[in-house]
Amino acid sequence: MGIEHTPLASKIIGKTSTEFGVTHFFRDIAVIEFNEGTHIDLKAVSPTINSIKNYYGTSKPFGIIANRINSYSISLLDLKNARQKLPNLAAYGIVSYTDATRMNAEIESSFCQWNDICFDNLYESLNTIQQRIKNK
Repeated sequence: MGIEHTPLASKIIGKTSTEFGVTHFFRDIAVIEFNEGTHIDLKAVSPTINSIKNYYGTSKPFGIIANRINSYSISLLDLKNARQKLPNLAAYGIVSYTDATRMNAEIESSFCQWNDICFDNLYESLNTIQQRIKNK
């Protein structure tokens, strides 16, 4: 379910859209919902990275949650380069709703520096990512 269709919508304090998806900003967490069928590589995600940098700056710790409400592909080899563009990214998580998206998230996690990034719902992911940011 898209975050705008949950009780969490009232806590969204900013939003940016690109041709590849939407980023919802909370105080210290960005929730990204990429569009159905898109391919996310470093070039495609650059506008999203720029909007996140503009919103959180380069020193304030923040987290990102990929809310996988749609099916899309990711260039796993670009993950490290994308991560390097966000030096203050303190935590990352993926909400998956199907077995296929969970399997993709588990593969993606093997390319990330974080463990236990897969979540079954938005609330669990927000609580966990918020705690990880506080612990940084």
